[in-house]
Amino acid sequence: MGWFTRKKENISKESKKSDLPDGLWQKCEDCGEIIYNKQLELNLWCCPKCNHHFRIGSKEYISFLFDEGTFKEIDKKMKSADPLEFVDTKKYSERIKSTIKKTGLNDAVKTGTGKINNKKVSFACMDFGFIGGSMGSVVGEKISRAIDVAYEEKIPMIIISQSGGARMMEGAYSLMQMAKTSARLARLADAKIPYISVLTDPTTGGVTASFAMLGDVIIAEPKALIGFAGPRVIKQTIGRDLPEGFQRSEFLLENGFIDFIVTRKQMKEKLSLLIDYLHNNHK
Repeated sequence: MGWFTRKKENISKESKKSDLPDGLWQKCEDCGEIIYNKQLELNLWCCPKCNHHFRIGSKEYISFLFDEGTFKEIDKKMKSADPLEFVDTKKYSERIKSTIKKTGLNDAVKTGTGKINNKKVSFACMDFGFIGGSMGSVVGEKISRAIDVAYEEKIPMIIISQSGGARMMEGAYSLMQMAKTSARLARLADAKIPYISVLTDPTTGGVTASFAMLGDVIIAEPKALIGFAGPRVIKQTIGRDLPEGFQRSEFLLENGFIDFIVTRKQMKEKLSLLIDYLHNNHK
């Protein structure tokens, strides 16, 4: 009877799951949890299951660290030139233009002033999305100017680092920024104005070798990769297996390279507490 007849085409093809709309969900790279984007944002871009801290940019950090409406950006229009006329797979100048269009940023750091629990600070936050958060002449100049604001207004300085290191397309111009930012921070220290450094995933290369590790207090997010050379490079160089968790925040805390590991949910209150303590004791 026809009632019990199956058509071959109905059972030969696998049923397809409906595709999820792009941009609505994220998969946690640590535990594999599928997270609705709005839920992720409400949880400050941390996995609600395993607390993995997703990589975010300056816009997101500003949104939850600063009192609403108090952040004022400075040097927004500053863009990198191409002093060496560098060419790799394509011209550096073209890569700058395409990255600006893609990210909506003019370079790999955003600087300005704002209030954290009604306490004014000078602030710089790097963006890994802009050529790997690499430090070129604009990054160094903007951070130096932000440090100058802290010096002139006698307010604390906070820098959030997120970088692959110096920007090779600018050669020595990039390396010069290590000395320039460090010199500015030395002047800040002489004036007894506090500097808090926050390290996020990843903080490596010339950034680690300069301003990132010079804070009066150094904070890191959980499981952030922090170091000068990457673990693969070190392993190949020394020909040995590295300790478990090498160059992660927890390893650095255990070995005395950083002062605290702080989750994003605790970050604003921790910074506020440190500003109170450091600023009052430095007056």
